[in-house]
Amino acid sequence: MAAEHRVRQAQPTDLNALCALESATFSYDQLGRRSFAHLLRSPSAQVYVIEPAHGSNAGELVGYAIILTRRGSHYWRLYSMAISTQARGLGLGKTLLCYLLEQAKPQAEGMRLEVKCDNQAGLALYRQLGFEVTDILPGYYSDGTDGYKMQLSWN
Repeated sequence: MAAEHRVRQAQPTDLNALCALESATFSYDQLGRRSFAHLLRSPSAQVYVIEPAHGSNAGELVGYAIILTRRGSHYWRLYSMAISTQARGLGLGKTLLCYLLEQAKPQAEGMRLEVKCDNQAGLALYRQLGFEVTDILPGYYSDGTDGYKMQLSWN
């Protein structure tokens, strides 16, 4: 299933689809159109999308991930990742994240992220790929939910 999808860097023409996916996925801390447009132009951000490679839905975004890099930092930050509701359970989150990790390895010492404590699917994926909880973030999200700070180092 994941092999039938491709990951690519997002383009400005993806802006509407990114906003629609964000709106359908998150009910809190949503990125707006201006934020996505800024991230697509920013030299310190990389936005990737995953889409079906073939068939009638080819080219339709089913997920995205945003990576932030900072000068002087040896870690990339997974700022946001979303998979559409209808595409969940197909291994696309893992495909997308593994792609990002491969991109990061030659340039960074690891990756960091924050995740809601109640996001069981996300936590399972991150742990499966070797991420470890490094801190608890009380009330981190705008809806009051606690978060975990997680990190994966390959050195």
